[in-house]
Amino acid sequence: MSWKITLEYDDGRTRCGWPGQDPLYVEYHDAEWGVPVVGDQAMFERIALEGFQAGLSWITILKRREGFRRAFYEFDLEKVAALTSADVERLMQDESIIRNRAKILATVHNAGLILEMQKSGQSISDVVWSFAPPIEQKLRPELGFQWIATSPESDALSKHLRKLGFKFVGSTTMYALMQATGMLNDHAPGCFRRGELSSAS
Repeated sequence: MSWKITLEYDDGRTRCGWPGQDPLYVEYHDAEWGVPVVGDQAMFERIALEGFQAGLSWITILKRREGFRRAFYEFDLEKVAALTSADVERLMQDESIIRNRAKILATVHNAGLILEMQKSGQSISDVVWSFAPPIEQKLRPELGFQWIATSPESDALSKHLRKLGFKFVGSTTMYALMQATGMLNDHAPGCFRRGELSSAS
């Protein structure tokens, strides 16, 4: 790991070290990371973006987020599910997103699955949240705080979504989703957001 667990920033606040000094990353850390996300469209966006992030850094996705939103119609489920092969070819030429055919096709495919779930009275948001671990990450005193890549909960969520037919939902991707969408408070001890989110839960 190339960053420190926490850093004291120029504004006097102590934060997780992973945003570094990038203003966009710091803003995301402060305003979004770890804040609960609910609703099918919002959860679909996060699942899609985490899928695109697989093998890349999150800042790479974050810098293209508005491009993704334009390309995928603000992640409107019906519009994304209706994308054609011609649309996929168009997106493969769109430099404002990650031009990975498998990930683009997976996003279209996953949107269709969510619509089918809705027809049967299910919610992808509810399904994902049903796998949420205890809100506070357990600390092991002998090791101190550690960020991890997967958990039993992310393993179980990944297995469940794959069984339903979802793509690009591996355990590492699902753990990142859990961190980002507030299913656990994974801000480091000493980070001002850890305390704020703990108080709000």
